[in-house]
Amino acid sequence: MLLLRPVYFLLLLVWSSAQPLACAQSSKPAAPDTLKPGAASLPWLDSLLTAAPAFRQHQVGLSITDATTGEAVYGLNEARYFTPASVMKLFTFYTGMRLLGDSLPSLRYFSRHDTLFFQGTGDPTFLHGDVPSRRAYTFLVRRPERLLAYCDIATPPPYGPSWAWDDFNYYFQPERTAFPLYGNTVRFYASAPLRASAGKQAPTPPQRVRVLPRPFAPLTSLAEADDLLGHNPDQHVSRAQLDNRFTYFPAPKKWVDEVPYHTSRTLLLRLLGDTLRRAVVHTAWQPRPGLDSIRTLPGLPVDSLYRRMLRVSDNFLAEQLLLMCATKLGPPRDSLSAWRVLRHARRNYLQTLPDKLPWVDGSGLSRLNLVTPRSLSALLVLLHQEVPEPRLLSLLAGGGGQGTLHRRYKDAQGTWFWGKTGTLTHTCNLAGYVRTRSGRLLAVSFLNNGIPGDDQATRNEMQRILGQVRQRL
Repeated sequence: MLLLRPVYFLLLLVWSSAQPLACAQSSKPAAPDTLKPGAASLPWLDSLLTAAPAFRQHQVGLSITDATTGEAVYGLNEARYFTPASVMKLFTFYTGMRLLGDSLPSLRYFSRHDTLFFQGTGDPTFLHGDVPSRRAYTFLVRRPERLLAYCDIATPPPYGPSWAWDDFNYYFQPERTAFPLYGNTVRFYASAPLRASAGKQAPTPPQRVRVLPRPFAPLTSLAEADDLLGHNPDQHVSRAQLDNRFTYFPAPKKWVDEVPYHTSRTLLLRLLGDTLRRAVVHTAWQPRPGLDSIRTLPGLPVDSLYRRMLRVSDNFLAEQLLLMCATKLGPPRDSLSAWRVLRHARRNYLQTLPDKLPWVDGSGLSRLNLVTPRSLSALLVLLHQEVPEPRLLSLLAGGGGQGTLHRRYKDAQGTWFWGKTGTLTHTCNLAGYVRTRSGRLLAVSFLNNGIPGDDQATRNEMQRILGQVRQRL
């Protein structure tokens, strides 16, 4: 027994010395491979990304996939999550393509005796300033019924999850509603200031401002002296947070501005009555099963909305698109639930994405949205498979053309990139298609988060690197 003790102590010593190392190794799992399976190594692209000064202080993700075959070409941090900003509109676009068909649903209605009952579908084009439609207007004006009765429908809150509350005054964040009018915004057109006659001491006449829609003109006034204290000279109009009082500020030049108005049922009925020149009342939506036939009025062709939404990154159109998609889902139909649409799309259309998709709004205004570069590239491949290429590229912003890419991604041979930008403070993203010199079409997701200052250097570097991708692949 005594002879065994040295052996026992020796074994105990070996075990105790090895134990910390084993614990240390087990407490830190190996870093996951960030490249999509099958992604080839491209040393020259690694070098470009590593050497770029503009990329050294923020998070960068890049995924390149062959748009035709779906073959992974390159990946950098492609399995990591990024704040996507407006590139989320590509998911909204894809959902609309799967649900809406060829035309927008403009409104739902049924007739009973001398009353037309109607409710909104979320269609944003009713006399919209940029995608205007008069179909619902003409339909309501010409109806033979004596009375027009507007009926409410359950709709999400005016603002989406985690939207910035103090952006209510900016054109890019109108309120979401079931029956938008004029894009739920007011437009202001200021002429050049008139000058007083030479040699006279008469005060300079105030700058004239035209307000549309006209019912908002009496609610608009010139800024007083106290309003000018600390005023941002780049802001032409401000609105009170909770009501529709607008203040405009004098400027040395003519200007145009657009400000969301605060929506309400009372205001909707008043604007509808003034616009249609017919009395509009409010009542409940109570069709009688088997007796009242509910119909949907078709609106504009869907591409008219998709093109505007994607090219100029229109947040309002994207949010309203989700509400219109809700009209295509099953019961309960009397609800324009964006949440139901997002859940339906994830379960039925996006289940093949490589990563889970945290998705909360249609526009990308929310910072609760997250996406990986490889999931975004997978979506681009899906779009290319399901939408004819000429149509798909015509809907996106094209380099050197209209929209957010009009100053970039074009050379003597023409446009070579079509896609969607995504911009928030500290965020600069790009997703779309690169046409290489060899004729190959590549799906590219290039995401940048945490940019500490101006993003112009990042934009320039992205264009330079994608130019090399075009040349070499």
